[in-house]
Parts: sequence; structure tokens; C-alpha cells
Amino acid sequence: MTERQKEILEVLHNEVKPALGCTEPIAVALAAAKGAELLVKATEGVRRFDRIDVSVSGNILKNGMGVGIPGTGMIGLPIAAALGAICGRSSLGLEVLTCMNGKDVERARNLVSAKKVTIAVAENSPLLYAKVTVTNGNHSAHAVIEDVHDRIVETALDGEIVDSSRDEKANVSCVKEILDYNLSVKEIFQFVQEADYEDIKFILGDRDLNLALANAGLSKKYGLGVGQAIRENQNEIFGDDFMSFAMGMTAAASDARMAGCKLPAMSNSGSGNQGITVSMPVIIYAIKCNVDDEKLARALTLSNLIAIHIKGYLGRLSALCGCVVASTGSACGIVYLEGGGYNEICSAIKNMIGNITGMVCDGAKVGCAMKVASGVACAIQSSVLALRGTCVAETDGIIDNDVEKTIRNLGYIASKGMQSTDKLIQHIMVCK
Repeated sequence: MTERQKEILEVLHNEVKPALGCTEPIAVALAAAKGAELLVKATEGVRRFDRIDVSVSGNILKNGMGVGIPGTGMIGLPIAAALGAICGRSSLGLEVLTCMNGKDVERARNLVSAKKVTIAVAENSPLLYAKVTVTNGNHSAHAVIEDVHDRIVETALDGEIVDSSRDEKANVSCVKEILDYNLSVKEIFQFVQEADYEDIKFILGDRDLNLALANAGLSKKYGLGVGQAIRENQNEIFGDDFMSFAMGMTAAASDARMAGCKLPAMSNSGSGNQGITVSMPVIIYAIKCNVDDEKLARALTLSNLIAIHIKGYLGRLSALCGCVVASTGSACGIVYLEGGGYNEICSAIKNMIGNITGMVCDGAKVGCAMKVASGVACAIQSSVLALRGTCVAETDGIIDNDVEKTIRNLGYIASKGMQSTDKLIQHIMVCK
């Protein structure tokens, strides 16, 4: 394995990992867990708290207001923070709430109902920011997460900094951002072709986790039941074909996750929904067409890396729905499974960006399953067109002849052009 291949494999491992629950409230739960662990250790006490104060960026608030918290039947950041403090294990990262039980949920509900959990918006913070302070008697501790959902950059006890990594560059793998890897579509495609199967077979965890979520979403009505509706009407309305199968299964996984199912998703770039959308259409194609594990692993590696690459230009959180990025990745995975090469993959990317750019993110919620289904339909349409030699021309809108410039154009729209849209969406949501 070359040094460059090791770097690409590193970013894949960093950005594709299991996550239990929507990652914005889970980031809050993780910060709460870290603060609680520090306080309990220092005071030799138990996990009992007088109050929990949460300060988050507007984007964390937007994505945490209406989404289900696993195993609670409740939505929002307060219950996530309370659970994190009461039973969270920070060592589990985005699976911080894995070990909760019924008693923990009841204690957390009592904290919330007693109004001992406060939520505030942090001024002038990074787009992804959460600070949770837990207090017990005369002692308090806090933990801060910045920029990445599971990156704890600061801890403090009774006002004294215990640990800070804001200026620490020793552990490069912890501070390296996606753009620092200087990925390109061409290099990603080359890596997928040349990588040793043993090095990338871990990506089949996408199938294990996300397919289980999809089956859970079909087993009972979660959220809006979008996946169920598609699958149950496959003959009369949607048709019993690959597109409807992929739309239904992907939406079902999102239905379950956003409504608080206690199964983890395999996330991509810090988002479970993106992890679901980037992988499920590819997995469903493999099921329908009896694709072997190695070819599926290479297709999933491609779809995940393309999404990661594009996401680097958008930022972790923005006003652009992550479904746009994730479904672009799955379009590339489908092209690969159909025998397409680099040129067809570039065409699929341009077709996607020329189609659904502009789909806004108005927070994490059960309705995300509808956007996911729409993204899957666009992904399949774009892949079919690409395989037929059809590509949106450089004379159209934001599309450039160079696929990398096209991706950057999408990033400019999401990270720069839609800033005021993002603030307006947050304002509308808070003031309802």
C-alpha cells in the first residue's frame, strides 16, 4: 500500500463510522457525557446533577429540534443532553447512548420535565459547536465539541481547563479536515480500482447496519412511514422495479432513524442520513443483481469517498440538504456496478448537481425520509443518463466542463451563497 493510499483509507475510516441517533443531538449527548464523567471522577460522586446547561450553534439547534432521540419517544436536545449526562459513555463516540436503559430514560425525562436542562444559542460560534456544562452542588464541568460531531476540543472542571486540543497539532489525524486530503474524483476512482479488498472490506458494515435499519423501518410505522408507503404500493403505483425498491428501502431506513429507532446507522461525514443515502441504493442494486461482496465493497468505497469529497466543500452543516451530496455518491456507485468508468462517473456527478442543487435543509426530522427518497430517484436517473453518454453541458447553470470545478461551484453555493438562507430557516423554525 502506498502512502497516498493510506491517506485515502484514513479519511474513509475517519468519515464512515457507526452512529446511534441523529448526530447533532448525539454530539450534545457526547459533550454532556464527557462533562459528567469528569465531574463524577473529580468529586467521587454519582451521576446526579442539579442542572445541565447547553450552548449550541444555530445549525446544531436546527438539526436537533425535531428529531427523535433513540429509545425515548421524545424529540430535541434537552432529552439528548440529559441522557448523555446520566448514562452516556464518551469512549463510544457517536454511539454514546448505546448503554442506556429504561431507568436512565426515566431519570432523563424527570430532569427535562423539572426544567433542569437549558438550551441556548451560542453567539459567533463555529457552524458545528456544542458546549455542555453539568453542575452538582458547588462543582461543575464542561466539554466543548467543535467542527466535527465527535471532536471534543476542550474540557474543564470548576472553571479550570483540564484539556484543550484547539491549538494541538501533534495528532494530525484528529485535526485534519476533508479538504486537507486534496482528494479528486479521478484519484478516488483509481483508488477504488487498485485498493486491496482486505483494506476496504470494512465498508460492508454499511450493508449490515443500514439494511437492518431499513428492515426496522418496514416492520412498523416509524415517522411518516415513507418507506412503508412506497413498498406497500409497489405494484399499483410505484412499480416493482429497482428504483422503487431502492427508494422504499432507503426511505425506510431514514424513517426508522429519524423517529428514534435504537439501531445505529453507518454514517458518512458525520451524518447518519447521508450514510444511509450514500449506501442503500448501491446495496439494493447488489441484492437485485447478485453482486459479489468485493465488487459491492468497491462500489460502496466509491460512493462514500465521492460524498466525502463533495462534503468537504460544503462544510459539515449548511443550508443545503445533505441528501444532495449523499445521493450523488450513490449515483456514482450505481454507475460503477453497471460497468461505467471515470467519464461516466463524472457525468453522473454533473447530472446530479444540475438537477437537485438547492434542496434546502430545514432541520433533522421524520420528513427527511421524503427528501431521501427524492434523492435516490434522482441518483438512479442521473446514473442511467450517464451510462447512456448523456451529461449536463457546461453551458448549463453552475456546471463546468471540469468536474472538480463543478463540485467547487456547488460548495460555493452551499457554504457562501446560502448563508442568509440558513439564518432565515433557523429564524422561522425558532419563531414558530
